[in-house]
Amino acid sequence: MTQHAPLSRRLAALLLTATAFGAMTPGLARAETIRVAVGTQDTTINCATGGLLIRELKLLEKFLPRDGRYKDATYDIQWRNFTSGAPLTNEMVAGKLDLGAMADFPGSLNGYAFAKAGRRSLFISVLSGSVRGSGNGIVVPKESPVQSLAELKGKTISVPFASTAHGLLLRAVKAQGWEPGRDVTIITQAPEVAGAALLANKIDAHADFVPFAELFPWRGFARKIYDGAQADAPTFHGALADGDYADKYPEIVTAYLRASLEADRLIAAEPEKYSELIERVTGIEAEVAYLFHGPLGLQTRDLTWKPEYRQAVKTSFETLKLLKKADSDIDLDRFVDDRFIRAATAEAGLDYEARLKAYAPLPLAANDSTTGQPITDPSRVAQLWIRGEDKVRHYASPEAAFAVLAEQESQGREARAIYAQDRGSGIKLFANQAWYVRDAQGRLSAFLLKGDAQAHAAAKGGDVIDFDAARGGHARLSAR
Repeated sequence: MTQHAPLSRRLAALLLTATAFGAMTPGLARAETIRVAVGTQDTTINCATGGLLIRELKLLEKFLPRDGRYKDATYDIQWRNFTSGAPLTNEMVAGKLDLGAMADFPGSLNGYAFAKAGRRSLFISVLSGSVRGSGNGIVVPKESPVQSLAELKGKTISVPFASTAHGLLLRAVKAQGWEPGRDVTIITQAPEVAGAALLANKIDAHADFVPFAELFPWRGFARKIYDGAQADAPTFHGALADGDYADKYPEIVTAYLRASLEADRLIAAEPEKYSELIERVTGIEAEVAYLFHGPLGLQTRDLTWKPEYRQAVKTSFETLKLLKKADSDIDLDRFVDDRFIRAATAEAGLDYEARLKAYAPLPLAANDSTTGQPITDPSRVAQLWIRGEDKVRHYASPEAAFAVLAEQESQGREARAIYAQDRGSGIKLFANQAWYVRDAQGRLSAFLLKGDAQAHAAAKGGDVIDFDAARGGHARLSAR
């Protein structure tokens, strides 16, 4: 090129030469903009440590890699919120999302949808779950006479189709020896539609996933008559990644799980504070969030791939085939991939194998708020969240909590929420939704189901009473 060549041509040639030189020179690379697009389910509050809390606390930014091949990278972090797993899966398969959080049943559908598209997704971690199945549940209108699933024969039950609650309902119906369409009618209803139907008494019962089987009773227009723990079938919420994305950016997938571990640590340390945050973002009351995320919570936050959760994925695939939503199997060992959570746990200085073997819920390490003595029996724990107080109070028994509640009310204060533990299953309950057995010494044991309370009373002795009778008796005692 001569010196008389136009300036624009000379600049273009120099740019081309510099680009070629950079491509041939080891260690010299252009800065890359890397998308990190995450699909969340904010109102499915057991996904909080895989979405909402990471986003709101900017934890992903804290852990994204900044060295090595990522030294000059720019991150384009995108968040998309969904009300269920199916539309989130659609966006992942379409290449619009790289990571997502959902339950076992829609997560399995995610894996199948990717396979049908000639691609693959990976189930990279659990977020929260119950090896017994608690979290999903069935509710009836508040004034319904129904007290158990067995009383729903011949009735109509609604459920969000292709959800984890759908899988629970089918298993529960099968356990009764019923045939859908013959012994019970199952229709599809989204939670927001079902809530209105329950309020108007237009549906016999509704099955749903976290948190609606607790949220609807909390809001006063439904009663929970079946908890997933009765099915004794594991269920969980977890995180998935686009397989190609995970292959290309394994460090980013690991960083996402580091952020999830940090979110888990934070909410374990201050469950009231972060339950309030969940309410501000979602409108799901903090009292409901605490039921799940507080100590002895309804589900256990757990990022490890326990055998029971692997089985839950397998069961979900079998259910999908039963529903004719899938016509082939998937390689479970390839789909459930623990490489990234193991790496994230190691980076965080945690012992994955120890966590893998641990099955206890988030423990309650507390003293009785009245006596100051350590609480040692979780089966009779009761808790009070007094309006205006930042922390939940803990008590060794329901009768102790009810006595304090009466004193607080006499001073013009009220409880935001009262919690009790089911004496049989150990699941956390809203105390005002529970049945109680009062023994000869006045000690109370709480139960979700009236039938369970009656069976306990028959075996151990005592009277079966409702919440008003249980707290009323101890209100009189406290006034003496």
